[in-house]
Amino acid sequence: SLAMKLPALLLALAHLHGVLGLWPLPRSLQTGSSALKLASNFDIHVNIAHAPSDLGSAIARTKSFLKNDKLGRLVVGRGTLDSNVVQRAGSLRTLELSLAPGSPVRSITDEARLPIGTRSEEYALHIPADGFTATLTANSTLGLLRGLTTFEQLWYEASGQVYTMETPVSISDSPAYPFRGFMLDTSRNFFPVSDIQRTLDAMSWVKMSQFHWHVTDSQSFPLEVPGFTELASKGAYASSMVYSPQDVQDIVAYAGARGIDVMIEIDTPGHTAIISAAHPEHIACAEASPWTTFANEPPPGQLRLASPATTNFTADLLASVARMFPSSLMSTGGDELNTECYVQDPETQADLKASGRTLEQALDVFTRTTHAAIRAEGKTPAVWEEMVLEHNVTLGNDTVVMVWISSANAAAVAAKNFRIVHGPSDFFYLDCGAGEWVGDDVANSWCDPFKTWQKSYTFDPQANISASQAHLVLGGEQLLWTEQSGPENLDSIVWPRAASSTEVFWSGPGGNSTTALPRLHDLAFRMRQRGVKAIPLQPLWCALREGQCNINS
Repeated sequence: SLAMKLPALLLALAHLHGVLGLWPLPRSLQTGSSALKLASNFDIHVNIAHAPSDLGSAIARTKSFLKNDKLGRLVVGRGTLDSNVVQRAGSLRTLELSLAPGSPVRSITDEARLPIGTRSEEYALHIPADGFTATLTANSTLGLLRGLTTFEQLWYEASGQVYTMETPVSISDSPAYPFRGFMLDTSRNFFPVSDIQRTLDAMSWVKMSQFHWHVTDSQSFPLEVPGFTELASKGAYASSMVYSPQDVQDIVAYAGARGIDVMIEIDTPGHTAIISAAHPEHIACAEASPWTTFANEPPPGQLRLASPATTNFTADLLASVARMFPSSLMSTGGDELNTECYVQDPETQADLKASGRTLEQALDVFTRTTHAAIRAEGKTPAVWEEMVLEHNVTLGNDTVVMVWISSANAAAVAAKNFRIVHGPSDFFYLDCGAGEWVGDDVANSWCDPFKTWQKSYTFDPQANISASQAHLVLGGEQLLWTEQSGPENLDSIVWPRAASSTEVFWSGPGGNSTTALPRLHDLAFRMRQRGVKAIPLQPLWCALREGQCNINS
């Protein structure tokens, strides 16, 4: 439908006027050609009775960015040539925030945690050319947050004056898809809370809605789970590399205040080798050799899914994790199950024989039991695509399925009527292209080549999905598996690349990467002003000269 595509006219207008800083591009945008100063006594007023404290905090952050971004326009001279026009311009004294009549007044945090697909993120922003009063209206505090994020991106500084160049500005905006996310793996390598929080900040600046936290895997178990603390004490890399319940609370609160819901993932029954450090009785083929026979990467080890004791242990563990996280979504993983591991495990074979079940039947019982446990805690399960496409297990029809192996597999998931989150390795894996990390092997990474921002920007969420199944697409995420990443390169490998999918899922697909490039430059420069070390996309010479470094310019 037209609503899902970026109107070509909108892009042409944006290009004509050079609205560089807006990312993602608003769904409806009109701009003029008048400069406008930000008054030295500029303030943000809230016309909401009993406004929640996290809205007050969001407003304080916006005011701080307006003062401290100090971003020079990306033109030759960095905006010093604007000063004549700016001196004669009017001054904006007030931004007025209000909710539409009858809107409930809830915290941003509560709005951001509503079930996926029921959240209100739309807003309208108007900035007059005379600068009297700008208005931001929405149907929720979450919508106001999204509008504040847009407002911040309009302003530049030169010669000590904060200003914008293209008023009046009239924006009516809402997301094409509700799930706009980023996944971080904190098991292959550990990331301190401060790095996660900085990443959540950057996510919020591009209106992301979901942080998918792949917290555990075969290599380490850094999550301290009440009732199961031995998993982290025996399975974390170090006592300093642990997320305590308080850390989790801090991360979840930090995310919620920034309009981000946290979907935790405990991958089961595969990707669990490290559990053997505390509970060898629950893990088959732990660190078995050669690892290539038993796992996709070292170390091998999988939960003994045919064992009633292991199934109950896993269900109780997942329920305890579920209680740590307020989101309605929780992922139980389910990818890369290695059958040879179970074939060669005497305990599993004995359990299968005793129950008279095949491995697939045992997997079905395991999945039904673990999903029932998290549903009892109010969670809707999410799983990796294999649970639907490669295994015959019973899943509730509200289960969210994450497609990762290939973008080509989304259509098959849709055909089975499951809701989809796109995370295909051929578009959205941020770790691809760094070379093979397995020792004694000179090769490319399995998902070569490097996925450029231009590549992810071309993604079509509806490709090969029938019109009658279009509603099943919740959105998508870019993912960082961290075999070769740590705090040292987190910002550079993620930003600004991970912003490319956000525009696909907020503005709709079909954007023009040539006109997007100047805006993405602008975003990256603004991120750097705010302490996120986004990488340059081109030489600075090109960034200051729109279009002059295009292939045919």
